[in-house]
Amino acid sequence: MSGVVRRRPTTAAGQPEPSATNSPEEEPKPSDSEDEKDDDSKETRLSLMEEVLLLGLKDKEGYTSFWNDCISSGLRGCIIVELGLRGRIELEACGMRRKSLLNRKLIFKSDSPTGDVLLDEALKHIKETQPAETVQSWIEYLSGETWNPLKLRYQLRNVRERLAKSLVEKGVCTTEKQNFLLFDMTTHPLVDSQQKQKLVKRVQESVLNRWTNDVSRMDRRMLGLLFLAHSSDVLENAFAPLNDDDYDVAMKRTRTLLEIEPDQEATKAYIKGGDEVLWAVVAAFTK
Repeated sequence: MSGVVRRRPTTAAGQPEPSATNSPEEEPKPSDSEDEKDDDSKETRLSLMEEVLLLGLKDKEGYTSFWNDCISSGLRGCIIVELGLRGRIELEACGMRRKSLLNRKLIFKSDSPTGDVLLDEALKHIKETQPAETVQSWIEYLSGETWNPLKLRYQLRNVRERLAKSLVEKGVCTTEKQNFLLFDMTTHPLVDSQQKQKLVKRVQESVLNRWTNDVSRMDRRMLGLLFLAHSSDVLENAFAPLNDDDYDVAMKRTRTLLEIEPDQEATKAYIKGGDEVLWAVVAAFTK
């Protein structure tokens, strides 16, 4: 059975005429989906620590509330969750006796550089520490809140300032000096309001329009952000712009999340290594 063979047009010289797709003068235009991917790749990517700090920073003043004494430990919790989600650390096996999350040790998994100085510094401490320590202990060590003088060397110093400088490098904030009568303080006012608005909107939608009423279907990173923003006492800042009805719904659903039993959730089938670390950090802050 013979088919119809379509011949390529030729030029006067007998050479095949170049097709439109092979022409050096005309390049194929990217599709709409490719454009969307390019836009996503160009969008500034923030770590959990940077997102929590950004929620806590006052837009014009460029500093966190002087009365917030929770954000320090909250940011250290963010570091541990971020390392877990990136596959650098995990919890030890629970064993036959089913140890609780708070009793299981945090163990090193991979020393591949993360590209983040704070994460790599914390990972180095975890890798070099033998015997291994629990998640709650690491939050205390990284915060410098320990009575053991031998563990003080694990403290991550100037975390807020280092994260703020990272936000400056990413074009989200700027750096200024403000005088407070008795002292001068470096502040980081917001310059990219769109970036913060996107973050606030994502947080709001996670407990409003995108609420699933099923934790297993929630994005792991957003789940961690909700818990750690609450532990850092900055989640209220994201809900403040809502109208009264939406605010009540958002707070009610947040309380629903906070009532979850981390040890029970960590035993479910969908759980992976990084998820166990997340729930261990949640247990450290809620128990």
